[in-house]
Amino acid sequence: MSSDTDEQDAIIAALTPVVDGIAATLGSFCEVVVHDFRRPEKSVVAIAGSVTGRAVGGSMSEIGMGILARGDEASDELNYLTRTRTGKIVKSSTMVLRDSAGTVFGALCVNLDITAVNQAHALIGEIAGVAAGPAAVPTTTFGNDIGSVVDAIVDSHQLRQNKTWSELDRADRLELFRSLDERGVFAVRRAVEQVAARLGISRASAYNYLSDARATLHASTRDGTAPGTTHPDGAQP
Repeated sequence: MSSDTDEQDAIIAALTPVVDGIAATLGSFCEVVVHDFRRPEKSVVAIAGSVTGRAVGGSMSEIGMGILARGDEASDELNYLTRTRTGKIVKSSTMVLRDSAGTVFGALCVNLDITAVNQAHALIGEIAGVAAGPAAVPTTTFGNDIGSVVDAIVDSHQLRQNKTWSELDRADRLELFRSLDERGVFAVRRAVEQVAARLGISRASAYNYLSDARATLHASTRDGTAPGTTHPDGAQP
């Protein structure tokens, strides 16, 4: 076992009892989670409180997958709002865990269920005559099964496109795979097969689209053009 792994294990072990203390201090509307990104399919290694309904061995959310995709370039995500599939409004902060070499290997997350607070704020504003329209809060899938998270990300992308897979042209299909890749979906084991099943295409097609999306991205990065940009001679980069 390497010294890096020993250090990362020690950091997670030190944080494990901390989650109980933070959750106890902030109360029953708080959930504290330690994620180990070295095992993304079952990243939850310690949890206290029950806001998202996960348990030890549960999976990360879209937020965590995005941080995983950014690797050592990832930074903390603080005080952001999400909505669970059950309608809870959750205020969260995700702090990345690094070892002494700067390698990002996990995260400490604090989730607060502020649904009641949000409702009280709206009620007081209505009584006072200063009620504002509800702010749009993105829905996030939390679950013990990473498959449900992957499916939700694929579905949300298709909803934004407002097209089925068969209605997408090649550029749109490559953009879909590029977006999923950037959000960390394919860091999950067997995610390519799952995305293929969700889209109703073969595994071979999914692997080809992912390979082409990455190749297009790398080519555009080298010559400074955006993916899909046409050169003056009409050739694609």
